[in-house]
Amino acid sequence: MLEANARRDLAALERIDRAALTPTEQLAYDVFAYKTGQVAEQFDKGLFRVQQLAPLNPSFGLQVELPDFVSGGGAAFETPADYERGLARLTGFAGWLNSTVARLRQGRANGYIQPQIIVRNVLSQVEAMLALPPEESPFHTAIRDMPDSISAADRARFQEAYDQVIKDEVYPGYRLWQDYLTDEYLPAATEAPGRSAIKDGEDLYAWELAYHTTTPRSADDIHALGLSEVARIRAEMETVRDKVAFDGDLSAMFEYVRSNPEFYYKEPQQLLDRFASIEARIWESIPKLFHRWPKAPFRVAPLPALGDQRGTGYYRPGPPDGVTPGTLYFNMSMLDTRPIPTLETLTLHEGIPGHHFQLTLAIENKDLLDILRFGRATAYTEGWGLYAESLGPQLGMFTDPWQYFGHLDMEMLRAVRLVVDTGLHAKQWSRQQAIDYMLANTSMAEGDVVVEIDRYIAYPGQACAYKIGELTIAKLRDEAAQALGDGFDIRDYHAQVLETGVLPMAVLEDKIGRWIAEAA
Repeated sequence: MLEANARRDLAALERIDRAALTPTEQLAYDVFAYKTGQVAEQFDKGLFRVQQLAPLNPSFGLQVELPDFVSGGGAAFETPADYERGLARLTGFAGWLNSTVARLRQGRANGYIQPQIIVRNVLSQVEAMLALPPEESPFHTAIRDMPDSISAADRARFQEAYDQVIKDEVYPGYRLWQDYLTDEYLPAATEAPGRSAIKDGEDLYAWELAYHTTTPRSADDIHALGLSEVARIRAEMETVRDKVAFDGDLSAMFEYVRSNPEFYYKEPQQLLDRFASIEARIWESIPKLFHRWPKAPFRVAPLPALGDQRGTGYYRPGPPDGVTPGTLYFNMSMLDTRPIPTLETLTLHEGIPGHHFQLTLAIENKDLLDILRFGRATAYTEGWGLYAESLGPQLGMFTDPWQYFGHLDMEMLRAVRLVVDTGLHAKQWSRQQAIDYMLANTSMAEGDVVVEIDRYIAYPGQACAYKIGELTIAKLRDEAAQALGDGFDIRDYHAQVLETGVLPMAVLEDKIGRWIAEAA
């Protein structure tokens, strides 16, 4: 069905006169053509089936995403209709748990077996969920917190229905995963962590890189870019080391940040208060760089579910009502690995003017076509978030050298990703080799590094999109500034990047090129 739809859509696009469309419609046309072409290529190379037969993902799999979503990370539970939809979601989720095991069986029979570390991490999540009594699980949150507007009759009905589907369908699905993964799949899993170790893995990784970066750059090219960026950022870190008069080399400085209690809060509320104070300072300078900003506010909240099994967190926009906040769900389970020097940078990336601006401005713009308003492209979204970090000095951030070091540390993380992702999947790096490289070049705690590396193993190519997107956005800004001279206004440039929604890098480059030509 997906393949047939893609080929039908590509044929239909050829019958459309692009020149007769409005500029925004032309952008939507280009985005649709680009994304549909990616899908068609996936089928042309037989890679869609490969991904289907290797579906486990401990970082972004539905076994962790759905509990978050229904326990406060996204799903609304305010009306009886919301609760009916919640039941349908849980029933569908139980079906997905069962069908995934069927796909794993088929994949194993056809030689597509995922690495041991992915299986072990998924098993840890499954076991953590099964350790919770059903009534204390994230799936039951909506029943525990029913609003007063739900009638007594509906309350009793939903209580019974949710109890039934969680106990009789969802939990048995998790137990099915536990039994199959433990008894059959894990013993057959590969020790090598990368795509290069699995059947058709080299072709699949090349497609995944292109999909996430929305560029044709090869693994070798991206690896070399990563090494160059790591060297550049290390040199900048050396200037900060001199500025703070740290008595030791960069490795000692990394360890100092990891181990110094002064760099960590002990209570979640301290962290939340710091986020709020940083946000207030950023807002003061936003008008210098932007013509417009979202109507909806931004907030930070604890990660809803399975915090000890997750990374730092994620941003999720609210509905397009201009009132419901966009939320950074932050992992509060390991405060002793969340360094204070990175918080200004994290707020810029996840909040303002990062993901909150990029995602919320688009969904609040009802004039945009849906493919632009609600679209997804990793290099654009994460590239903008990383680019937003670079605006810190213009927004009054990084006046303290340790906060600037934290900024460089976060940028270094994204540069290291280029090296270790391609190392793992194209250059036969071991998992430990990737861990050691990240520890040698960042101040991240070892536990966080392990979570990061395991994420790259589970989701190949995605981590490379951050730097590729950021460098593209910065390059286009510099080209515009040089071409327009005194006529360049960074607020105009940011409007061009943000206000037509999500674009692949190739489409963004074409758009900015046309804007420069017209403005010049």
